[in-house]
Amino acid sequence: MRILLVEDDRSLQRTLVRLFKTQNFAVDATASGKDASFLAKTNDYDVVVLDIMLPDIDGYEVCRHIRGEGVKTPVLMLTALDEVDDRIKGLDTGADDYLPKPFHAGELLARVRALSRRLSEEKTSVLKIGDLELDTAARKAFRGGRDLKLSAKELALLEYLMLNSRRIVSRAEISEHVWDLNFDPKSNVIDAFIRLLRRKVDAGFDRSLIRTVRGIGYTISSDRPGEVTG
Repeated sequence: MRILLVEDDRSLQRTLVRLFKTQNFAVDATASGKDASFLAKTNDYDVVVLDIMLPDIDGYEVCRHIRGEGVKTPVLMLTALDEVDDRIKGLDTGADDYLPKPFHAGELLARVRALSRRLSEEKTSVLKIGDLELDTAARKAFRGGRDLKLSAKELALLEYLMLNSRRIVSRAEISEHVWDLNFDPKSNVIDAFIRLLRRKVDAGFDRSLIRTVRGIGYTISSDRPGEVTG
């Protein structure tokens, strides 16, 4: 999952970046509302976590602007303003959720995961494909009841594939959602992680779930190879 974090309190920004990275979310962070508007329009994020009180334009204006530009990315507003009118204003500008400060880290992570699932048909924290299960809350994956013991990045990659199991995803899409702005798209990192993931997910099982579609990208499915459609 890739997040845009917009927070001008540098200490809180660093804390939230560390928190999200413990869940292996890719995070792009900024303290500027203008930069946030540009990044939200330029990159494909799963969730925008947006503070209201910013030094240039406020979060309300950022949200209003990106919605006007057709950006449908879920927005979670974080703010010390907790009056009912403030919450109404935030939701009316296009925010999807509102979390007042101070907040519990666990609640923030749960709300971010819930918002990210709104873009897919999957509404549960447990994703399933055949005998493969991924618990996105517990950050554990199992196949045939066996703990796959995936690394944080492998879990993030598997989650993205499973959330998009009905289609083929390109390397560019994977880089946009699983890695951050510092990722070099010319590297072979994605291919290497796909190989590592295959060894853990498919090795020892009769049917391979993760497949390469030559010249297009990757897909995950319990269907037989001839049944896969992009």
